[in-house]
Amino acid sequence: MPNPKLAVVTGASSGIGKAISLRLLSLGMRVIGVSRTTCNLMQKSSNFSSINTDLSNEKETLKLCQTLKQESVFLLVNAAGFGRFEPHEELSPKTIIDMTFLNLTAPMLLTNALLRSLKQNDGYLININSIEALRASKFAGVYGATKAGLKAFGDALFEETRKSNISITNINPDMTESAFYDSLRFETSKKENEKLLCEDIADAVAHILSMRKGAVVSEYTIRSLNFGISKKK
Repeated sequence: MPNPKLAVVTGASSGIGKAISLRLLSLGMRVIGVSRTTCNLMQKSSNFSSINTDLSNEKETLKLCQTLKQESVFLLVNAAGFGRFEPHEELSPKTIIDMTFLNLTAPMLLTNALLRSLKQNDGYLININSIEALRASKFAGVYGATKAGLKAFGDALFEETRKSNISITNINPDMTESAFYDSLRFETSKKENEKLLCEDIADAVAHILSMRKGAVVSEYTIRSLNFGISKKK
């Protein structure tokens, strides 16, 4: 039997990255999960391995890129990210630097390292962006800029690589119930129709992979049916 196709998923220890990793494993793929903390998924599947890396750290990210260059990769999912939503003058310089590096620079570096492999394998690049990539929201200047930048990167790369067989998709989820909001002053609504689940994003990834190779959903925006948000007490 042929070896399972290899996927690299960042942010794999929780939230959207974890849901995508689980879905890919269920589809018979081998997954390398990248995260700051150890992924418990390792105990559940022999096809899963994890690499602990802080993707907001330049040296660690560059080291990871060199490690992954040794692999034959079919799918790269850039899912790691964080946001802080405050008046811009209240953000610390470190928060601005870390958010920009994790949300935008690290995905570009990983793509740079793996693009040849993805092309050779007729593979897939999927960027998990945000609805904030498509609009301007107050208190989201840096976060929105990083996500809009990642979308622009994916769009440009789609045009650049159209003579190859790599498929590139930007997924733009609305508010999704996850640990993303643990340190924020607000969170997703408790009502099912007013939020997305991480599994919804995993469904989108599975759909992208199931399509005829000659067709690409280059932009995949997912919204909750109704609008809702909860402010924490």
